[in-house]
Amino acid sequence: MAHYLVIVESPAKAKTINKFLGSNYKVTASNGHVRDLPKSHLGIDVDHDFEPKYITIRGKGDLLSALKKEAKKADKIFLATDPDREGEAISWHLAIALGLPEKDVCRITFNEITKNAVKNSIKHPRGIDMDLVDAQQARRILDRLVGYTISPILWKKVKRGLSAGRVQSAALKIICDREREIDEFIPEEYWTLEAVLSAGGKKTFTAKFSSVDGAKADTLAAEEIKKIMADLEGCSYTVESVKRSVHIRKSPLPFTTSTLQQEASKRLNFSTQKTMKIAQQLYEGVDVKGEGTVGLITYLRTDSTRISDEAQAASREYIMEKFGDRYVSDEKKTGDGGRKIQDAHEAIRPTYMTLPPQKVRDSLGRDQYRLYQLIWTRFLASRMAPAEYEVTQARIRADGHVFTAAASKPVFEGFLAVYKPEEQKESADFIAAELKEGQELKLVELQDTQHFTQAPPYYTEASLVKTLEELGIGRPSTYSPTISTILARHYITKENKNLYVTELGEVVNGIMEKSFASIVNTEFTATMESLLDEIAEGKVEYREVIRNFYPDLRDSVDKAEKELAHVKVEDEVSDVPCDKCGRMMVIKYGPHGKFLACPGFPECRNTRTFFEKTGAKCPKCGKDIVVRKTRKGRRYYGCIDNPECDYMSWKRPEAQAAGEGDSNSEYTAS
Repeated sequence: MAHYLVIVESPAKAKTINKFLGSNYKVTASNGHVRDLPKSHLGIDVDHDFEPKYITIRGKGDLLSALKKEAKKADKIFLATDPDREGEAISWHLAIALGLPEKDVCRITFNEITKNAVKNSIKHPRGIDMDLVDAQQARRILDRLVGYTISPILWKKVKRGLSAGRVQSAALKIICDREREIDEFIPEEYWTLEAVLSAGGKKTFTAKFSSVDGAKADTLAAEEIKKIMADLEGCSYTVESVKRSVHIRKSPLPFTTSTLQQEASKRLNFSTQKTMKIAQQLYEGVDVKGEGTVGLITYLRTDSTRISDEAQAASREYIMEKFGDRYVSDEKKTGDGGRKIQDAHEAIRPTYMTLPPQKVRDSLGRDQYRLYQLIWTRFLASRMAPAEYEVTQARIRADGHVFTAAASKPVFEGFLAVYKPEEQKESADFIAAELKEGQELKLVELQDTQHFTQAPPYYTEASLVKTLEELGIGRPSTYSPTISTILARHYITKENKNLYVTELGEVVNGIMEKSFASIVNTEFTATMESLLDEIAEGKVEYREVIRNFYPDLRDSVDKAEKELAHVKVEDEVSDVPCDKCGRMMVIKYGPHGKFLACPGFPECRNTRTFFEKTGAKCPKCGKDIVVRKTRKGRRYYGCIDNPECDYMSWKRPEAQAAGEGDSNSEYTAS
């Protein structure tokens, strides 16, 4: 009997695929990349046409030896890594590491880990797509050149441990620009006017002031408000016109990587990193009772909204059975609007319509279930008919002054039966909906309201991902690691979802803007992404892109080494004295977050645990309540005097009012 070897990236994926294939197939995992550029040095020969020097990744020697043994026993080897550029590059490295002749390479890809998809891919193997590999090589080499030439400049001029990157530096600049815009924002006053009206009886409705003598006036100055209110004294209010129409609200598109990260952040409060980690688990396979190991969603790194014909047919059948014919959408939506996308695979969707969230709930962890439910309902909604509303717009005249009132009521819920957009606000002003032309109305009161223009909001992970996508910076696979990197480097910090620039981030961004303007330029970064797309399509030779990029980078690095001044970023001083020498301890950052250290290092090497105070006092002993974490990383609130005091709570306690005790310092010691 013939013996076949299938190599995937992860053991979870191997376990899922293994159940689809017969006993003559062995499915094993490479655990990601087996070869990469060395960490200790650049690993790119810039004098010989940027030849990369790949080595076996440390710790992968035994695994590679085991793969070679299995490969020797196999009659055919299938390389089944992920269906994207990085997956193609992993297969290419595997083929080289295993010594596979080019003619014997059987590369297979599938967008979903289902029996049909896997078996069909094995029937149609192909060779390695070197255009995809070269696009990934180009990205890796460009990022290595930027990181390994600019980062040492930051070490010399600021401090060790810093880094720069082609995409991360552009993302940092976007956040810094927004914070600068917020800091420089000057609020401007404006006023609005509304009339509270009655059509008879006790119930009232509100109409917004719209125009005076034909001139639009949605927002007004204080003087204008006073004049208009004076002019309206004694005026009668009459319904001038009423328009009724049916408004169609289109169903949403299925998720791409970007939109999944945004919605998971808004609805589930997931970080981009957490979203991708859980989505990877759902894609690779989870143990479902009665089904075995099942891949529940399609591939999670995509910017396409395309859906396969089989998925379309399955969803149509499900919707007809559960909701009826009217709820099925006949519209074929792509929603890509001419934007260039990597359409190698579909949108993110459930792999099986026979496994709704309720059916697999007991087999999933809480967060797995919540994300799967979000993906399921969004996909189902995308295949359903639009929602319909009856919209009434009334125009009300008081002499030369015009007010408008609007109301809407649902006529057909359509996709809203399963998925309601979070920002949706329905009008329930049914009095306005019943108005008739020529009807006389009674004024109850005029309400003039003062407003001030608002600064743009701080970025959140969700809004940053949206901006990166709109600007063409990065790709689905890079959004999460980009944000994770600038958080880990402490260039930005996250509080209540908002992203704030740290002093260190401002310093690094200042250096990048001054000496490496092209690297942080969003248009340049987006252009580079387009060039990588063209490499993947076989239109551009990848080394040509690097040849054109490197000389300017080298010149900028040489100039920065000579001209940049040293910048000292002072450590933040805490309110905790060192118990060994008495100096006030400073906040440092380590691999596991913040800690307190004595500024007298190396004479005094004292360090202490950092705790964030909540501002509340322990109900048992009166000492500070601080934020703590369980071994699994879940936040809880406990007494700072633990283990002497065992008070804890999962719910954040309310901080004391000012003057009721100590200030809400964030720095303390264990």
